[in-house]
Amino acid sequence: MSMRQFQPDNGGGRELAQALLTYRSALVHAGVFSGVMAVVMLAPTVYMLQIYDRVLVSGNEETLWMLTIIVLMAYAIIGALEWARGMVVWSLGVEFDKKLGARVFDAAFAANLKTGRLNALQPLEDLQQLRQFATGPWLLALFDAPWSPVYVLLMFYFHSALGWFALGGVLVLLALGWLNERVSRSHLQKAGELMIASNREAHANLRNADVIAGMGMLVNLRRRWADRHQAYVREQSLAQVRMTRIQAWNKALRLTMQSLALGMCAWLVLRHEMTAGMMIAGSVLLSRALTPIDQIVGASRHWVHVKEARRRLSQLLDAFSPPAGGMDFSQPKGGVHVEQLLAALPDSTQLTLRGISFKLEPGETMAVVGSSGAGKSTLARCLVNAWQPLRGKVLLDGVPLNQWQPETLGALIGYLPQDVQLFAGTVGENIARFNVADESKVIAAAEMAGAHELILQLPEGYQTQLGENGKGLSGGQRQRVGLARALYGKPCLVVLDEPNANLDEMGAAMLTQAVARMKQTGITLILITHKSNILRQADKMLVLHAGAQVDFGSSAEVVARRQRAISSTSRQ
Repeated sequence: MSMRQFQPDNGGGRELAQALLTYRSALVHAGVFSGVMAVVMLAPTVYMLQIYDRVLVSGNEETLWMLTIIVLMAYAIIGALEWARGMVVWSLGVEFDKKLGARVFDAAFAANLKTGRLNALQPLEDLQQLRQFATGPWLLALFDAPWSPVYVLLMFYFHSALGWFALGGVLVLLALGWLNERVSRSHLQKAGELMIASNREAHANLRNADVIAGMGMLVNLRRRWADRHQAYVREQSLAQVRMTRIQAWNKALRLTMQSLALGMCAWLVLRHEMTAGMMIAGSVLLSRALTPIDQIVGASRHWVHVKEARRRLSQLLDAFSPPAGGMDFSQPKGGVHVEQLLAALPDSTQLTLRGISFKLEPGETMAVVGSSGAGKSTLARCLVNAWQPLRGKVLLDGVPLNQWQPETLGALIGYLPQDVQLFAGTVGENIARFNVADESKVIAAAEMAGAHELILQLPEGYQTQLGENGKGLSGGQRQRVGLARALYGKPCLVVLDEPNANLDEMGAAMLTQAVARMKQTGITLILITHKSNILRQADKMLVLHAGAQVDFGSSAEVVARRQRAISSTSRQ
């Protein structure tokens, strides 16, 4: 999949909101359930009001039984509505994840391919955080909060003093919530950035545990990680201290208000301005009015994290639009044409290839040679559409690579990078590129690569489980399995970047035979190598130096020109 398929899109930031709006009916249902629950939740208040003001005064047991049956029915309705609302919100989170999961995965892949600096898991963690918000108690508190004014109005009905007292309390709690978010936001944002950087560095370092242990680098790398980690802890602590202080004020104020409200109601009862039932009911209503506000204030830290996750995802989706569909063309024969190719490393403007041009007929083999830093691996990545050139074209049978369907093109190309990069799974799954494995194709690829006998010697053959990056195999074994993966499905173009790296004498011999078999089957083959036994098998040769094309032609002609140049230099 190429970067061209992820063009910048200024409208991509609206995707998160649009994804939620897709499920507006679910949000409406959750809101309706919340509204009905808010009304039914008045039943316990009415029950207590009637008990104190009617039943205890009249002594009528039938009224008591009737009121009790009604309130029990109300509790059953509340339970059913709570279950229904929870299921709606849960399904909303699941569908939200389904709608955006693949999109975020592709965008994270594209960003990592382009810059190489992104913590690839971070966007998926951000999506999970948004989903948890959409299914957590904070969203339900938002649905409940609009009913707080209704409860306050009812308290005005009981007595204006109680209503004004409740309204003032709600406003003070909202102000504390705003202040809590205000004083902690910058510290939480910085702490989040430092945590991501710290985790990224730790993940990158710990993947190279063998090198760290072998050269005694643990203390130095731990010190580097600890500096960032302690900075994260410091910012987190500053935010936590401020939030804890305000949340303590919030809790103390809430408890104080409930006690003062009860005391004020008792005073009003003594003055015969309120009944005893209203006193108890008013206290309960105040608690109902303050609860969602209190939950929202207490979740201020989560609001900051959710907003940051949304911001990062919006930026990611802004930068990388969904992949273009491309087209399916007729089965290519493998002709390769490169025109004035200019390329640079991801997220860099420094050219690593300048003006590369060559043409290969189907079935030809070309060797690419040059000193370190000449741009050979960059060329290999451009040839397999992993990197997009800054200028110029790479054509397969006359069609630019970025016009192919990515999945179709991937099946037509085989690629063995310097770092083989096997994945966790079985040997067979790796060779089959994690498609639904066709055993005959897997074995055919392994036989063409000369790796079939080697794989059969593994503990479980093709079903041998590998760890991350091919853990469980030696370097040479990974190289040969990677070659088999490149040949899976009989691609028409194969690019091998230093294929003889890590190979012993037997492995090198098998590689030579594999190259011969590829030539016999008509595969267009591009080899980046310095080994003479491989160079002799090439029909053409491309010489690179410092990103520039020095020579190109038939292998015999290029070798002859290089030898003449060396002889001329030595005579001087």
